[in-house]
Amino acid sequence: MLVSALRQSVSAPRKALRHLAVAAVAAVLLSSTALIAPAGAVTLETKAREAYLVDFETGTVLYDKNGTTQMPPSSMSKLMTALMVFERLKEGSLSFEDKFRVSQNAWKKGGAASGGSTMFLDLNSEAKVEDLLRGMIIQSGNDACIVLAEGLMGTEDAFAEAMNRKAKEIGLKDSHFANATGLPDPSHFMTARDLAILARYLIVTFPEYYRIYSEKEFYYNKIRQQNRNPLLFTMPGADGLKTGHTSIAGYGLTASAQRGERRQIMVVNGLNSMAERSEESQKIMDWGFANFENKTLFTAGENISTAEVWLGDLDEVPLTTQKDVRLTLPRRAVQNLDVRVMYNGPVPAPVQKGAQIATLRVNGPDMDAPIDVPLYAATDVERLGFMGRIAAALRHMVVGPAQQNVNDITNKALTVAPSTQPSK
Repeated sequence: MLVSALRQSVSAPRKALRHLAVAAVAAVLLSSTALIAPAGAVTLETKAREAYLVDFETGTVLYDKNGTTQMPPSSMSKLMTALMVFERLKEGSLSFEDKFRVSQNAWKKGGAASGGSTMFLDLNSEAKVEDLLRGMIIQSGNDACIVLAEGLMGTEDAFAEAMNRKAKEIGLKDSHFANATGLPDPSHFMTARDLAILARYLIVTFPEYYRIYSEKEFYYNKIRQQNRNPLLFTMPGADGLKTGHTSIAGYGLTASAQRGERRQIMVVNGLNSMAERSEESQKIMDWGFANFENKTLFTAGENISTAEVWLGDLDEVPLTTQKDVRLTLPRRAVQNLDVRVMYNGPVPAPVQKGAQIATLRVNGPDMDAPIDVPLYAATDVERLGFMGRIAAALRHMVVGPAQQNVNDITNKALTVAPSTQPSK
């Protein structure tokens, strides 16, 4: 059962003195949970040169191996090519029925004679945008990418420049594109972290087109090709995104899968074979789903605690969050979360509703770093008049500030141990 208790030690405020008030909360959750990177938990090792696993909802990074190292992304960078096309479709300047011609350049660099991934487009033929998208996403066709790039921007170089501009807009800080295909080029690189950001952007912004990534095969020009994403065939809930391979990059995959309410995004690269890519991807995804869950600690607008107010018409101001405090936590138990409400106090009146005056800090013995969430005043507090300020000062000198009501905390099923200390 959850046990709640209240202990509070306070010192009377002195004139011109500001002290740090820390309300400590120890939460024992009904289900067994652990903190990020728990001691004694099952560790994960992977053969991938780069690996990155993130919770879709909270953005919590669950695993990071060289996640910010620049690497050749190979065909995984076709996610950016797809974004450029999706954007035009969504704004209405392009339709699935529009057709683009297969140029000599596209056929030579990406067609059947190229030796790379291809949609098998015929030279000088015309292909619908809908077919080109599926050829790029499902068949990883380099010819489809170049035809789309030339059809939208005139040349592949101009398309790559547009890709770089868009990359900056959506927060890809360590990526640069030299082409639409992902074919090797020294100036064409990404990071696993950027690929995860890009994947999330596609899922959130273009749900109507994202579904194409879950299609398992595509038939075009009398040739049937399967989707290269191995998780679509082996993992329940897997629904995208893109594989990649060159001799320089190795075998890679940017993937997403959902089980229940949780979705994860994973990126791996630098593997030695298709079989190894399939095995390592499945292992990392399974590890994330097996060991972590999302937990809501507080809901938006909930009065979490209070902050003492100095010379106000209220002795305390309620503290609240503007968003749900929802965290990704390991399933393995360490049984305790340490949650503290921290503020410089007493807070001088007047206090405006919505002003950030405190911080909710979630920590634990096995977390690499605490998680801080801003807390806001839930109501206005007016400054007392002259006589009221004199009375309040005398009251603080004689009896000290009022004790916090234990029931306010018990209802939250949390144990509170507030303390105060001088600011530095």
